[in-house]
Amino acid sequence: MKKSRFAFRTKSDKDILDDGYRWRKYGQKSVKNSLYPRSYYRCTQHMCNVKKQVQRLSKERSIVETTYEGIHNHPCEEIMQTLTPLLHQMKFLSNFTS
Repeated sequence: MKKSRFAFRTKSDKDILDDGYRWRKYGQKSVKNSLYPRSYYRCTQHMCNVKKQVQRLSKERSIVETTYEGIHNHPCEEIMQTLTPLLHQMKFLSNFTS
């Protein structure tokens, strides 16, 4: 089964862009004809097999290319941190309407 794969380019002075998920770096290598190395990351969520590669472009130094492989099988950490208090409040209020 082939994993979903997509890439995008972002203009940024930071190499690592915050996408709401937590990542662990597991490798880095030099790339032929490039001034910048490519970094490899895995999602830290248990049983999630999503990986990403991050590399700054040599020709356009202000551009970072991020390539994702796979689809997360869990919600985004940042979204859940934001929604959790709201969900608790909704659960609390629903006790009064039942």
